[in-house]
Formats: sequence, C-alpha cells, structure tokens
Amino acid sequence: MLGSGGSVTQLEEHRGALTGHCYRMLGSAVDADDAVQETMVRAWRSLERFDGRSSLRTWLYRIATNVCLDALPDRARRERPIEMGPAGTVHDALEERARSHWLEPIPDERALPVDADPAERVMLRQSLRLAFVAALQHLPAKQRAALLLADVLGWSAAEAADTLGLSVAAVTSALQRARATLAARDLGDTRVAADAALSTEQASLVERYLHAFERYDVEALTALLHEDAVLSMPPYTMWLRGPETIGAWLLGRGAACRGSRLIPTRACGQPAFGQYRDAGRTPWALIVLELTSNRITAMTSFLDTATLFPLFGLPPVAP
Repeated sequence: MLGSGGSVTQLEEHRGALTGHCYRMLGSAVDADDAVQETMVRAWRSLERFDGRSSLRTWLYRIATNVCLDALPDRARRERPIEMGPAGTVHDALEERARSHWLEPIPDERALPVDADPAERVMLRQSLRLAFVAALQHLPAKQRAALLLADVLGWSAAEAADTLGLSVAAVTSALQRARATLAARDLGDTRVAADAALSTEQASLVERYLHAFERYDVEALTALLHEDAVLSMPPYTMWLRGPETIGAWLLGRGAACRGSRLIPTRACGQPAFGQYRDAGRTPWALIVLELTSNRITAMTSFLDTATLFPLFGLPPVAP
C-alpha cells in the first residue's frame, strides 16, 4: 500500500516508463505526455483502491494502456512520408499534412525508466525506433497493446488479457496476428532485443556525418549513405531515395542548409541532431538518423521545431 505523504512522488517515479509505453501506443511525444498526465489523474483518484497485489508500475501500465485505448479511436494512424507513396524527385511540389498526421520523435531520456537495468534499458530503447513505432501504428489498437505488453514489457498472456478485458485465447490470437504483421514489415522478432548502443564504426559514421553536414560537403555526406538511403521532411509528403537524388536535392532546393550548425541529441533510440540554419540563428529541423553497421539508411528531418526543440531541450539558437 502507498502512504499518502509519498504517493505523488511514487507515482512520478514511473513517468518515464509510462511515457515510453504511451509513445509506442500513440506515435506522438505530445500525445504520450497527455496520456501520461491522464494516467496520473486516474491513478491518483483510484489510489485508495490499489491493493498492492501487483507492483505499482504494473498497475500504472494497466491504467496507461486503457487511457491510450480510449484515445486511439479518435486519432488517425500516424505515418512517415515513405509510407504515403513512391519516392519522389527533386522537382516535386512540397505538399504538407497537419502535425497530427505524422509520426513524431521522442527524446530517449524522456521515454525510459530511470531505474532500468542496462539490459532492460537497451531493449526499451530499441523499441522506440521510428521503424518499429511506425509499424505498430498499422496494428489494431488491442493487437498493438497486446504486443507491447507481451513482447516489450514481458507480461504473460494472462496478465495482458486481464488488462485488455479479453480471454487468454483472444490475446494469444492477437499476438500471433500482430507478430505476423510486423514480421511482414521486416522488423524481425519483437521479443528479441538488439543492442541499441552505437558500435565504434557507427559512432565514427555519425561523427563524419556531423562534420560533412556542417562543412556542407555534399560529396562526403552522400558517400556515407546506403544505396537505398531515404530522405524525408515531415510535414512534407515528398521523400527521396538514393545518394544521387539526395545529393541533387541538397545542392539544389536544399542548398539553404549550407552553413548550418548541428547540436547532437538522441531520439527514438537513434542518433539525432538539432539543425540550425543561418549560421546557427534559425532553428530548422530535428534530424533523426537510421543506420546499418557502416552506412546511413535514413535521414528524417522533422521541421516542427516549435514543438520538438523545447521537448528535446534544444536552445532557440545554436551556442
């Protein structure tokens, strides 16, 4: 049981874990914060009924899951530009969609429990990947919740069934369908955590990207890209594939990025940068990189700096 004096503090200790869970469910850092706040309100109102048969965090996860399930029917699936159609050309018109249309990044440290052991932290960070969270958005709400409870949090089918108001057989069936959907999207086995830490080679790759971008050496930058690398810029629907096309964009319509400053950060378990144009005076994008062992496979420039830079603790101008 919780003592009344320390109950608020004890609830707040779980905010990072709950934020990560709600982010995976909803695909938006802003929506995740709203869902966690609603979770805390519901938990506080129900605190006297918490009987201690499960851990406090498990109880809060149950509340948060149902908050997200309540919210999802009113929200369209969040997407990435690469899911909206074939790759474009450097001459395509720039068509926008509303902020609510797009999958959003989240700062690593905002979405991870402070008390996680190293192995758990690796697994939870890996489950924040843009590709994984984007794939989750294609699952029906209860399949999504069942998969996260079982494969990310490690709950039994019985525990997930109790939370979701389903039979164990229904949860087992939902898990099979959800895993098949994610496997078809080439995400591998969601129950096996891969190491989210950068290798020495990847760290060098990110460092070379930083210096090439700030020098605006497009030849050096595109040499770091995988042959199928993609560039996208939410809120624009257009996306580009391949080093040659990406290089043409950077030297053409993207040339205003010349002279940018980059501030390193982490987003969705991946290296990221706050980009400032005009020699560091103008916040321009949050760039999230996706990597193989030795090449960059995706560069996503999220242009909603008014929302994202405060969330990531990035300053209004580059120091």
